[in-house]
Amino acid sequence: MSVTELSDVLGVSRQLIHRLLKIYLEEGLVQKLGSSPRTYYRLIEAGNQKKETNIHIPEEEANFLKDHFLYISENGVRYEGIEAMTLWCKRQKLPLEKTVHEFISTRKKYLAYVDPMGIISGLDKIKNTKGFESIGLDELYYQEFYAIERFGKTKLGNLLHFAKQGQNKAMMKEITDAIKPSILTLINKLSIDAVGFIPPTIKREVQIMHVIAQNLNLSLPRIDLLKVRGQIVVPQKALNKLEDRISNARSSIIVSEKRVFDSVLLIDDAVGSGATINETAIKLKQKGICKHVFGFAITGSFKGFDVIQEV
Repeated sequence: MSVTELSDVLGVSRQLIHRLLKIYLEEGLVQKLGSSPRTYYRLIEAGNQKKETNIHIPEEEANFLKDHFLYISENGVRYEGIEAMTLWCKRQKLPLEKTVHEFISTRKKYLAYVDPMGIISGLDKIKNTKGFESIGLDELYYQEFYAIERFGKTKLGNLLHFAKQGQNKAMMKEITDAIKPSILTLINKLSIDAVGFIPPTIKREVQIMHVIAQNLNLSLPRIDLLKVRGQIVVPQKALNKLEDRISNARSSIIVSEKRVFDSVLLIDDAVGSGATINETAIKLKQKGICKHVFGFAITGSFKGFDVIQEV
């Protein structure tokens, strides 16, 4: 029911309804559905309500979870930190305290790959993947891994997945805020004088790279990149062989840029195999548009040929 419906049925003010609902939300007795101006509240069944627990999670661990763990329920409700981990453990039928320690240990193992700039180098992954005839990228960076072992998508990986699938501009803005400092640092450190955004394959009403480009609002020239489609659209994530992905990128990415630059930064949402961003870099160099090409992805796979099919 909506606040208005509750107010009419109970014969009390909307202000009182709002105050009570705030308490019930905090106690886990009701669930909030939708967003303003269409917000509704649903009573949570007794068996699914929050239960007090004697398990104590130290503040340091709770803060780590807040920074690194995100869970979005099947009903589209977002949870972070210890609350998210509690719900995830309940769903997976796992003990909370032990799982928290295991998550922190696993997460720290992946954080060891983060360099002093706060980003991850992914070029070795491409170099060590059999199938690439040549490497056009001078370096490739990720803001974050898309997923980690056992626990699945990282916090940023989750944001990217649901931002794209749900066409959620607020999440896209949140992603932009997370990656902008790293991009500005790279632009300064690498003396970047132009940027390019990898174009999408699938038509969507809201294209995440278009929104991120607008939110970044970079003052640098933008490389003219286009992705042409055949009679049947074949997205990269539908291809399971590396050679097919390379062929797809080679035939679909069009570089129509005429200007000449020294160093270009290519920005993509997710790098699985790396075929698209690498083939784009090769074309830029072959056409003499620039001497150096660097890649940056919001998320990337950990190692080898990994197909990120969800995004």
